[in-house]
Amino acid sequence: MKEDDYKNKLSPEAYKVCRLAATERPFTGVYNDHWEEGTYACACCDAPLFQSEHKFNAGCGWPSFYQSIKERVSYKEDNSLHMTRIEILCKACDSHLGHVFDDGPQPTGKRYCVNSLSLQFVKS
Repeated sequence: MKEDDYKNKLSPEAYKVCRLAATERPFTGVYNDHWEEGTYACACCDAPLFQSEHKFNAGCGWPSFYQSIKERVSYKEDNSLHMTRIEILCKACDSHLGHVFDDGPQPTGKRYCVNSLSLQFVKS
């Protein structure tokens, strides 16, 4: 897909998050307090990224998962905001999803902190 296609598909806010690596305000995303069973897919390309059974309430203001669907997320060092973090992206289209941290629950100890605007939900 070309950037113009993403601009046409996404809302202006979602475009900023997904294609320009912005972050939505905490506790404002539609999926922060969303607990239906299903799959969270990329808002840009529809690739499945996270399963609802791996979602947990981290209290951070963004949807959080302790693991992604295998081989669906890529990782990139992010040195913005005067800190080092690991950015997570959709492996299929390089859409910015959020960041992953080492303070999540077992069995992985990971917290995939994801912007709701980068996701769409597919009910089981």
